[in-house]
Amino acid sequence: MSIFEYNGSALVAMVGKNCFAIASDRRLGVQLQTVATDFQRIFKIHDKLFVGLAGLATDAQTLYQRLVFRHKLYQLREERDMKPETFASLVSAILYEKRFGPYFCQPVIAGLGDEDKPFICTMDSIGAKELAKDFVVAGTASESLYGACESMFKPDMEPEELFETISQALLSSVDRDCLSGWGGHVYVV
Repeated sequence: MSIFEYNGSALVAMVGKNCFAIASDRRLGVQLQTVATDFQRIFKIHDKLFVGLAGLATDAQTLYQRLVFRHKLYQLREERDMKPETFASLVSAILYEKRFGPYFCQPVIAGLGDEDKPFICTMDSIGAKELAKDFVVAGTASESLYGACESMFKPDMEPEELFETISQALLSSVDRDCLSGWGGHVYVV
């Protein structure tokens, strides 16, 4: 079993019409044993920017603390919030500088940029970005999430339809993965 699969996770982000949604499961496990059913994987950086961290739970929490620290420094220096594209580059740089002893995390970044244009991306544990125009997935349920999202996604969805689509994709995918589940958290912005 890979260290990325040790705690289990399912993360997905989707874009809609001037909006985005990001969702994750709630299970924290140690291999096949469930430890908690209310684990937080999605974190708010500011009102229009969220990051989800799949992978090893301890590394995810450590990485989140570093990201909050770096964002607060940016706010103090620049007197504004970070754009999603800038934040993605920051996350990529932080992961790449630890490439020889990496954080075992797959970040999913979702935010609204200029003129409320949605931005989503994911990356691997050493910061190689994967940008997308429709949806991105991460975690142990990523294979089934790809299939569910491919079949359910439509471009330019309104927030209500986007919520329903991402919720159904997440729930149907975690049913096919024994390392993730116990419901989900969904954020629509």
